[in-house]
Amino acid sequence: MKIALVGAGAVGCYYGAMLALAGHQMLLIGRPAFVEAVRAQGLILEKAGQRIVAQVEATTDPAAVAGADWVLVCVKSGDTEQASREIAPHLSAHSHVLSLQNGISNAATLTKILARPVMPVAVYVASRMNGVGVVRHEGRGDLALSGQHAAEIATVLNAAGIQTQVSDDVMGALWTKLVINCAINPLSAITGLPYGEMVAQDGIPQLMEDVAREAISVAQAEGVTVPDSVFETIRSIMVAMPGQFSSTAQDLMQGKRTEIDYLNGEIVRRAAKHGMDVPINRTLTLLVKSAERRGGQKPL
Repeated sequence: MKIALVGAGAVGCYYGAMLALAGHQMLLIGRPAFVEAVRAQGLILEKAGQRIVAQVEATTDPAAVAGADWVLVCVKSGDTEQASREIAPHLSAHSHVLSLQNGISNAATLTKILARPVMPVAVYVASRMNGVGVVRHEGRGDLALSGQHAAEIATVLNAAGIQTQVSDDVMGALWTKLVINCAINPLSAITGLPYGEMVAQDGIPQLMEDVAREAISVAQAEGVTVPDSVFETIRSIMVAMPGQFSSTAQDLMQGKRTEIDYLNGEIVRRAAKHGMDVPINRTLTLLVKSAERRGGQKPL
């Protein structure tokens, strides 16, 4: 199977490597430095104490999606519109497009611009780039998806060692993940701490819960039910991955733009539609954006 992947970051590289190692023809579309490194050394996956080289193709050209059976979109949420416009003229009629992204609105954005159904996928993986063309797996890696052809796609992913379930309510899963990210990501970024050290700070566990409750109130206003188990999930992540920095923290450390507008910022925007106030989520959004403006090299 030919699979094209748009957005060769930590998430995309992890799943790209897993699919390539399962024997699929993988084409990753990324930045020039990434393409150069992968063409020279392959895509390197560090997982379970092993360093594995996955043979993939790499290019900077969005037109390379032509002929792909699947197109996996893994770009940052802020780049979704641009990426979709770049690939739209080149997609084959038979291509299945999947959104493996944070946030709750990316699949809708892709669907509108590409004028075809796009499958939203809830992604649960901790990974980070450990050098150009080197992705390090830190934990989990499972997916949840729904929609037409979901069972067929899940079968292929499971065969590649990517635990995948077909969900009756993937948007509910995406909202639950959004609540979790809102509680964890900005605080790791602002403190500059990995999860274990962050949660050991006085008051942080309660603050995380308060952030989550604000986000859940907005989900309810949107007609979405987030299970109470989300609080235990947040606590368990702190225990399971004590050395992990959130993706927002990693972006700040690398001087990159974060996805905060599509995490806590999404909660702020949707709350405003319902005449609701979410002061904690608004404050965290503003603090992370302030850190972005000054380069984010040091914690606030």
